[in-house]
Amino acid sequence: MAMKFFHLPKSKQFNYKPRYYNEQKEELENRINQIKREMGKGDLSDSEKPYIPNIKGQIRGFGKRTKISRDKSNLRLILIIAILFALVYFFFLR
Repeated sequence: MAMKFFHLPKSKQFNYKPRYYNEQKEELENRINQIKREMGKGDLSDSEKPYIPNIKGQIRGFGKRTKISRDKSNLRLILIIAILFALVYFFFLR
């Protein structure tokens, strides 16, 4: 088994492929969809609906979950400390 004292790992290589974005085509599709909705030509399918992010709602929900888990963690810590004090009292002070 050979030992390498000054082994330097290879640098990481990334396989980045840029995507083409046509702003005029996107605007045209949005206008066509808006006109279809105004004329009542039916609902758009799931694949045709534009993506609308809900970042604000996701961040608010994340804060609530962390508060709940933090409260449970604090309660668990207090319970463990109380059990340890009870064990110390029964073993050493009785």
